[in-house]
This record gives sequence, C-alpha cells and structure tokens, in this order.
Amino acid sequence: MAVQRYSSELGEGLSTQSDEQQHTDEIGREQEYVSMLYRRLDGLRDQAARRLAEELRSDGGTDQARSQRDTVVRMYAEQVEQFSAVEQGLCFGRLDSDDGSRRYIGRIGIFDTGDDYDPLLMDWRAPAARPFYLATAANPQGVRRRRHLRTRDRKVVGLHDETLDLASASPTAHEELTGEASLLAALNASRTGRMRDIVETIQAEQDRVIRADLGGVLVVQGGPGTGKTAVALHRAAYLLYTHRRELSTRGVLLVGPNVTFLRYISQVLPTLAETGVLLRTPGDLFPGVTARRAESAEVAALKGRLVMTEVLANAVQDRQWVPDEPLQIELEQRDRLTLTPETCRAARERASRSGRPHNLARALFDIEIIHALADQEAERIGADPLGGENLLDEADVAEIRRELREEPDVRAVLDQLWPVLTPQRLLADLFADPDRIATAAPMLDADERALLHREPGGWAPSDAPLLDEAAELLGEDDRAAAARRERIRAQAREYAEGVLEIWRGSRSIDVEDEADGGEILGVTDLLDADRLLERQETGDTLTTAERAAADRNWAFGHVIVDEAQELSPMGWRLLMRRCPSRSMTIVGDVAQTGALAGTASWRVALEPYVADRWRLEELTVSYRTPAEIMAVAADVLARIDPGLRPPRSVRSTGVEPVDRTVAPERLAAELVDEALREVTGLGDGRLGVIVPAGRVDELGAAVTGALPEAAVGEHPELESQLVVLTVAQAKGLEFDSVLLVDPDAIVAESPRGDSDLYVALTRATQRLTTLRPLTP
Repeated sequence: MAVQRYSSELGEGLSTQSDEQQHTDEIGREQEYVSMLYRRLDGLRDQAARRLAEELRSDGGTDQARSQRDTVVRMYAEQVEQFSAVEQGLCFGRLDSDDGSRRYIGRIGIFDTGDDYDPLLMDWRAPAARPFYLATAANPQGVRRRRHLRTRDRKVVGLHDETLDLASASPTAHEELTGEASLLAALNASRTGRMRDIVETIQAEQDRVIRADLGGVLVVQGGPGTGKTAVALHRAAYLLYTHRRELSTRGVLLVGPNVTFLRYISQVLPTLAETGVLLRTPGDLFPGVTARRAESAEVAALKGRLVMTEVLANAVQDRQWVPDEPLQIELEQRDRLTLTPETCRAARERASRSGRPHNLARALFDIEIIHALADQEAERIGADPLGGENLLDEADVAEIRRELREEPDVRAVLDQLWPVLTPQRLLADLFADPDRIATAAPMLDADERALLHREPGGWAPSDAPLLDEAAELLGEDDRAAAARRERIRAQAREYAEGVLEIWRGSRSIDVEDEADGGEILGVTDLLDADRLLERQETGDTLTTAERAAADRNWAFGHVIVDEAQELSPMGWRLLMRRCPSRSMTIVGDVAQTGALAGTASWRVALEPYVADRWRLEELTVSYRTPAEIMAVAADVLARIDPGLRPPRSVRSTGVEPVDRTVAPERLAAELVDEALREVTGLGDGRLGVIVPAGRVDELGAAVTGALPEAAVGEHPELESQLVVLTVAQAKGLEFDSVLLVDPDAIVAESPRGDSDLYVALTRATQRLTTLRPLTP
C-alpha cells in the first residue's frame, strides 16, 4: 500500500524525546474520547436495563398488550446483551478526511444526545465506515489519514497511523493490505482457543464479500487461512445490520461442520453486536434430534446419496399395507366383520391419488375402510326378511360409521394397515429390519443394503437429512397436537375454577371506603376463570432464533454454510428447504473436501436448485498459514488437483517446518517428548496434535499421561493449551503450533486422504512439526 506509516505503540519508531512526548499526548487525547464513548455506552446499557425491568414488572393486560410487551422485553434484553458484548474493543479506528472532519469507527453506532443526533462512533458496517477498509493512497476515497487504535479493556494502549500519500509510497509495502501493522500484530498473536473477530483488520477482498448483495447464492471459495469463516461471520453481522427489516423476523441460520467448530466461533457474532443468529451443525437441523452417533464414512456416504429419496419413498409405501388374506375383525356386541384385500387396495389407491403426504392421507383411507365396514354391517342388520330394500336409512348408516370409528379393534386394524408415522419411527423401523431394507432399496446391491442395517439407538449426522426427507413424505398431522393443547388448557381452566371456588367467601376487597357507601366486592367479582388463566399464561418470549430452531418448516431469511464442501447431496436438499428464497452464502474449499459424499464441484452441488444463477467470489490471500508451511501444503494440493493454486501467504515467519522420522515403537514416546517441548516454548499459545483417526485414543492417552490438562478427541475443551484430535475434528480450527503425527496413515485411512492431509498441514499459524514412523 502506498502509505506513510508510523506507530506509537510501545514507543516503536520514535526517534526523539519530543516525538515520544507528542505521541504520548496523542494517545492521551484519544483516551479522553474513548472514555467518553464508554460513558455513553454505560448510559445506554443502564437505560435499556431500567426499561427492561419496568416491562417485566407490568402484567401486560390483554393478550395483544402482553404480546407487545413480550416483544419489547426481548428488544431491551437484546440491547443489554449487545452493549455488554461490544465493550472489548468498542472503538478501534479513526478516519481523518481531506475536509478536516473525523469519523471514529467501532463495533456499534453511538450518537450524541443533542438535537443534531451527531454520530460519536460509526458502526463498522455503515457505508460511511467503508473507507476504513478500502482506502489506499492510489484511491484515498477522501481520506487523508487512517488511524488504528489498540485498546486493552477500556484503555488506549497504542495507535498506528497510515497517511494516504501516493508520493511517499514505499516500494516494499504490501500493496494489497490495509492496516498492515495491526493485521500482522493480530496474525502473530497467540491463539486463545476461540476465534476472534477481524473487524479491525478486514482486507479489501474480504470486505467485498462481506458487503455483497443479500439476494441469490454467493459462493465464497478460499484456500486455508484466507479467512473464509471470519468473512462468513462478519457477513452475517453486516446483513443483519443492513437488512434488519427483512431478516429480523425470518432470522439467519449459520451451519458449521461440527460442535467443536461452533464452540470455536461462538464468541465472534456477539462481539459484533449480533446475538440472534442460529448456529447449527448439519446433524442438528432436524428439530428434536441431536445426531451424534458414530458411523463409518462408507455408511455416511451411502445415506448422503440422492438415491435415498427413492428408498424412503418406497419405505413409506411399504407401510401402506394390503393383506394377502381377508382380515377378521372381532367386535363386542357385534358380529364379526371381514375386511378383504380388494377393499384395502381400493382404499389405499383412493388415498394415494389425493397426492397428500402419508399421514395426511390417512383420513381418506379411514373414510374408505369405515364406509366399507359400515355398509357390510348395514347390509347384515338392515336386510329386509321379505327381500325388499334395506330397512336402514342414511342416518342409521352414519350412526354405524360413528360407532365403528370408536371401536378399539377397528382402530387397531387401521393403524396396522396405514399407521401414522413419525420420521424417527419410519427410519428406525427401516434400518432395524433387513427385509424392510430389501423391499425399500431394490436399486442397491446386497453390500449397500447391509451398510444400512443397524440396531436402534441414536442418530448419526447423516440421518438428519433423511429424517427431514421422511417428514416431507409423511406430512404432519397436527390434529392430535391441537387436541392435546386444548386438553391442557381445559385442565388449567378447571384448576383456575378450583382456585376461585376456594376464594369464594374469603375476605372481600374494599373497593371504596364502606362508610362512604362504597361497594364491597369479592375476588370472584373481579376475576373469572378465563381471566385468571390469562394472568397465569406465559407470553411468547422466544427469540426468532429459538422459534426457528423448533420449527422444521421455518423459512430463514438467509443461510450461511461454512465448510460447505462437506455437505452431501441429501444435506444440500435439506438446506434448500430451509431457504426457499435461495438467499445463501456458501463458504468452503473443494480442495479440503474430506467426506466421501462431499462436494467436488460447486456447479454440480448447486445446479439442481439454482441452475447457473449463483455467483463466485474467491479469497486468494492466506493470512493464517505462513509461506514456509504453505510451500509444504502446495505439494499435497498438486496431488489433489494440479489445476488448483494455493493461496498466497501474506507473511513469512522464518521458521521452516520440521519433518522427523522415528521408530514405530517409539512414536508415542517421541510424541510426548515433542509435545512437552512445544508447550514449554508456546507461552500462552495453543498446540494442536493431529493424529490418524484410528489412533486418537491410543496417542491421546499417551499425551494425557504426561500432560493431564490436555484435551482429547470429540468436543475437546478448546481453552486447553494442548488438544489431540483427528483431521475431521480439526477442520476449521487453528493453532499456534501443530504436531502432525503419521501423515501416511492419515492419507491411507481415507479415500480422500490427500485432502485430509492438506487440511492438517494448514492449521498452524507459526510452526509445524511432523512425526513420521520409519517404514521398513
């Protein structure tokens, strides 16, 4: 960048005592302004907290008033949470314009309380703040100087200025970087086990993606360390700020590959003043199901194929049973009735022709069967002994139908012929029965059908799209749920009546002084059962994200998918249902695809849903991975696809990766020794030990034996300084230093082994050490 730079942080670059004093004075002036901003923030937070307390004390009155109160309560609660979340790093920059004006840039907008309502702090997402990220000496956008402020707690501890002067361009400057000193300081800082936001150091190519239009499908392709995840999170915050009206009621869904990843990124959006985004893994996208069951890659790949839509459709049809022989129905106080296969088949065809989902078509099936049985019963008891017309009229036949509907044996037969199914029951019954699998999946070979067979007990992530598909085929019959809600309300009303009965005859309420002739009213004169029930009912206090999480049919305003290359075709099908508007941000890197059913081509994945109506943005600069490590990873990338190019590293650490061979029997011991050395030299940093999936328990036990505080395996504590995990568990994470153990085994244990190795090699921000067992 063609800029003139100086930094006053820790006295760097200060040549004279007068310069040092001047810079100290400058920091002092910035401190005064930042302190004023914090006082204003505290006032806004206290004001929101007071209003929240007032609203919570009010009873709401009518149903409409209570609903409005609940909305206001949510608004003030969110404000209190947001004002608290943005406190760290509230103000991080300043723009000095050519006209002499100044704009301070921060995490939220804060305005003066005067009549003019002047901005004291500009939200980083506002259009007027964009030059902070884009202005260069060649295109200053009206900016004379850009100042980066570094704060700790509420104190300004340093500043860095960039004077956008083309004449003073440095031939060694990184032309593509803005705020280079702040950026490199952030990149070289120790990891904390949680992702940090990049709001202070967003680069031009990242800003372009973050602020892209809301509509349509945007694919963000980027190699390791290019900031894909950070860009996705900041894009969510930007869209909610810019399109609040459209997105506040429909919500934003962000999908990440696993629970560890979601925990890793969980603090980013709150620090950007956004707390309403729903974070989910693909296995959590079916409400009421938490899918954590382990399964082989081959099973997951099979269940991710689109052929499963046909398998499930066949499985549903298989449950619409037609008996081979007549069914005899024994009824109390009635003669036996016979249900023939022909009658069942005709009823099934009539219900199927309706086009309704299975559970909703059950009502039509019931009608056909009940009518057939009622006609049979009417023919028997209404027959004219003299051979004339049936003696029963239509009202008599209708009464027979009503009575048959209430017969337990008739209900049992209907449930056997056409059961009302939940998606969970359909899939559990299917996978547990080889015969059902054979009937539903004749298009699969015997080995594939065997992969689907399993005993009941929990759900795997690959089951979530199948449950969602099953829900579409089955439909939701909400009559039972509505009846249950009505029963609960009736019970509550009965309880309220009981309370009022106890109050009757109790001490009266003196509405006016009795001596003045006032009326004496009892409790029951002021309240009836319905009014008392209303006072006890809780209003709708759920947030948009909470309501969306519980509703399978919720249509999100925008969906963001990180590590999207791991989605199977069935996973894509599920996500498209969640976003009928097709307003989506798809983030990933096809070179890092590890799942067998994952995406090798964005075009192939998206074409069935949006044809060619999607746009591609590429991130080309790697901020995380040093050039020395990227050179090693580039060789692996060439094996994956010679046409792919690695991202360009923005920095070099001067530390070459270490590749050591060790005796196989000494692998665990050497790993422990190396881990101890690394941890000792890391300071506050984090060490990731990436091992083959087949050895994570063994090698993890060896490490925790020497370092008990280390975390191992699925869902590790990311705050631990040392974490032992597999490639799949490490995806999307980053560490100061990485110990890569037995890379050949990592490659061998997966058909996409080179992609897994590429991921493992690019998790480190500083150092990479490989321990390779010596082969005979």
